Amino acid sequence: MTVKYTKNFLDKLENIFASSAYHLRYEKGNFKSGFCILKETKIVIINKYFTLEGKINALLDILKELDFNPQSFEDQKQQDFLIELKQTELKL
Repeated sequence: MTVKYTKNFLDKLENIFASSAYHLRYEKGNFKSGFCILKETKIVIINKYFTLEGKINALLDILKELDFNPQSFEDQKQQDFLIELKQTELKL
């Protein structure tokens, strides 16, 4: 699977977070890496001024760091998408 820098791909990534215990927010601020993870309160904050590509890359980095289990999601499409993302990361 190749990463597609499209609004649809971003929506899929956002839906993963919407179905997880983490809350995804876009905020302005001086983020060095483009995102901030507050694990105790399960909030992920992305710099809202990032480009589409920047937002997607930040969300992919966060997904890798949080290591979501695909089986913890009820939606089969989201499970398949996460499995695909994990396999893509192995190829890098």
